[in-house]
Parts: sequence; structure tokens; C-alpha cells
Amino acid sequence: MSTDDEARPAARLTVLAGPSGSGRESVVELVRARFPSVWIPVPATTRPRREPEVDGEQRVFLAPAEFERRVATGDLLEWSRIGAYHRGTLDPPLRARLDAGQPVLLPLDVAGARLVRARVPAARLVLLIPPGHRPDAAVAAAFGHTLTHDHSDRVADELVGLLGSSYPDPAWSRVRG
Repeated sequence: MSTDDEARPAARLTVLAGPSGSGRESVVELVRARFPSVWIPVPATTRPRREPEVDGEQRVFLAPAEFERRVATGDLLEWSRIGAYHRGTLDPPLRARLDAGQPVLLPLDVAGARLVRARVPAARLVLLIPPGHRPDAAVAAAFGHTLTHDHSDRVADELVGLLGSSYPDPAWSRVRG
């Protein structure tokens, strides 16, 4: 008997947030190398594609009208305006990964993390801060975990540990007999 006949438990969404310069992207790359089964959503944007970007790999490039349509239909988990352009996280592919039991790591700024918490109260919010930086009490209270980015390898290892605990039952993918 395999677990194909059973419902897979949903994995947990983990949001890694921090101020600009906190090193989110470098930590995400280390986590991806250590924990290849984690899924990192591809952000959607209205800015033009640059060379050598590939649509759907680094970003999903949407026309402004399409982006607005997705905002109106609730297809964006979170979104923001950056200069003349919009960026956001597409909700349907993220939910599909979570429903399939795959842990998701979503790197965002602090404001984006708060938007996710409003839509997904069960999301785990992790605040990444540079050494010597102290978040204000309101920011710290919104996050369940705070990691000081003093050593990238240590931070990545801690985050992998948190992601590994995203599975309610890590045996769901094994064949039982």
C-alpha cells in the first residue's frame, strides 16, 4: 500500500523577511543548496524583462493590466509597488506546492511578510537581521523567530532546521507495506 491513497499533509509556508541589506538572497541560495526539496516562489513583476532573464525562471513578467486583474481576483498572496512597477507572489502555485506537502520558503521584506500573515495566519515568519541591528518591539513581536545574520552557514543551517520541521509527518512520501 502506498500513501497515494492517503491525503498528503500540507507543508508550512516559511517567510524569511528582513530589512534591505540583511542578506536574504544569499541565505536563500545556501538553503536551496542544503535542502533542494524546498520551493522558492518566482515573483511576478510588471517591469520589463532584462537580458538574460527568462520569463518564469527569475520572474514572471506580467503586463500591468494582467497584474491588476490578478490583484482583483485574489491571485496574489502579497504585492507592492516599487517605483513605477509592481511585484508580488502568485498564490495558486504556492498553495499547490503546500497542498502537495512541499515546504515553501518565501523571501520578502518586512511589509510583505505582514501581508502574508494577514492572508495565511499559520505561516511561519522568520526575521533576518544584520549583526548589531535591533528591530523595534512591534516588528519583533510579529515574528516567531529572529536570526542574526552573523555567519551565513549558521543561519542557513538554522533555517533548514525550521524548514525540515515544516512537515507534519515527514514519512508521508515513503511507501508503507
